Amino acid sequence: MNKYITLIFCLSFLGFITAQEHKPQSFLKYTETIDSLMQISYERGIFNGNVLVTRNDSIVYQKSFGYTDGSGQSELTKKSIFMPGSIAKEFVAVSIMILIEKGDLHLDDKLSQFDLGLPEWSEKVTIEHLLNYVGGIPKIDWDNVKNEKDILEDLQSLPSLLFEPGKSFHYNTNSIFLQQRIIENVTKKSFQDYVKENIVNPLQMTYVVFDPDFDYPNRARSFDIYKKNAIEFYASKGWLWTTTDDMNKWVTALNNNKLISRKSLKLLLKNQYFENESTILGGSDDLFETHTHGGQSYQFESIYISEFKDDLNIILMSNHKNQVPEIAHSVYDIMKDKAFTLPKKSIYRAIRQKCLENINEGVKYYYALKESDYDIYSFENPNELNSLGYDLLSLKMINQSIEIFKLAVSEFPSDGNLYDSLGEAYYTNKQYELALLNYKKSLELNPKNTNAEEMINKIPKK
Repeated sequence: MNKYITLIFCLSFLGFITAQEHKPQSFLKYTETIDSLMQISYERGIFNGNVLVTRNDSIVYQKSFGYTDGSGQSELTKKSIFMPGSIAKEFVAVSIMILIEKGDLHLDDKLSQFDLGLPEWSEKVTIEHLLNYVGGIPKIDWDNVKNEKDILEDLQSLPSLLFEPGKSFHYNTNSIFLQQRIIENVTKKSFQDYVKENIVNPLQMTYVVFDPDFDYPNRARSFDIYKKNAIEFYASKGWLWTTTDDMNKWVTALNNNKLISRKSLKLLLKNQYFENESTILGGSDDLFETHTHGGQSYQFESIYISEFKDDLNIILMSNHKNQVPEIAHSVYDIMKDKAFTLPKKSIYRAIRQKCLENINEGVKYYYALKESDYDIYSFENPNELNSLGYDLLSLKMINQSIEIFKLAVSEFPSDGNLYDSLGEAYYTNKQYELALLNYKKSLELNPKNTNAEEMINKIPKK
């Protein structure tokens, strides 16, 4: 670790010299430390993207690291636009609340009121249900839909809901799709045009664009660990792409009630049905002092942490998904004068290729690295093995994924989510008795795991 301490010192000194020319004196200690953290993150191959930290409308730190795509030929700049994943859904929810505050919509309005050709179940589902993901709406069948017409037809042919509205939580993009259609029904405008007129233009979000083509100026392309660009196909439209600067304008406007009231914001920040579940705006702490939201799409990964009291915004946007949330929380700790952790290399990425070639050799390599380089790799993060397991599962390497999930539960025996994942792999492999055992264990560790409960009831009985 000594070489990394030395590196931090050297980078901090260089950052300090540069920062003196541009930053208020009170920000210098933060600027140099954040720069050291980000440099190490980049050099360890766990961050490729843009960073922006502001306090009281002043820039504390802003920098770009890496390239616009896997070719490594064009460097990112602060004008680069990213797909922020689920963060883009915020523009849907806030648009709904703007219309509610104007009296054009109401939280208890039912889906059946909006001429969408939906079955009788639409008389049970309200706007409030959609905002909180409790409407019983299934996920979009991405494998079989090609466009918005397909998505709507799927919903129109849906015989019944997954559950009675308000009785359970189910995160899904169909709820976002339906809210967009409601906005269009009420305003008689496309969702994109409504957002431009009522949010993007008033906030002067300079570089925001909807659904840009690959050759759109400043558009980043996401890429994987082999530097292969992702396909990035979106069957539904209305996905907003943005820079870190424009994202900062958005978050600041929300926090200062420029778009909706504080009452409406609080309603969106807390799930109104299930205390520990998220909403379309991510979530807040119990005292509504912070607002945190992250998003992923293909290899894009973004997060912001915003603190109302200190008017503090931390925004990271990446086109090479890795450890963006962990890095963002370390930046937050720096800004709060707390101890922070250095980001570690991904153990998932380190052993992936060996697991693809031979799962037994991959597991052996895992243990070898744990013995020799524990301080360098992220062994303490259960999401690393969980992500690798799902990676293998998506490649139809079911037996290999089972071995990784078994490794995960042996390493983190008190993590209910990992037993849920192992249960899913066994279920996919039609090993129903083992699936049932693991779903029951997951529910035992986390009694609020509604997915495990649903799967236990779904598994065929002897």
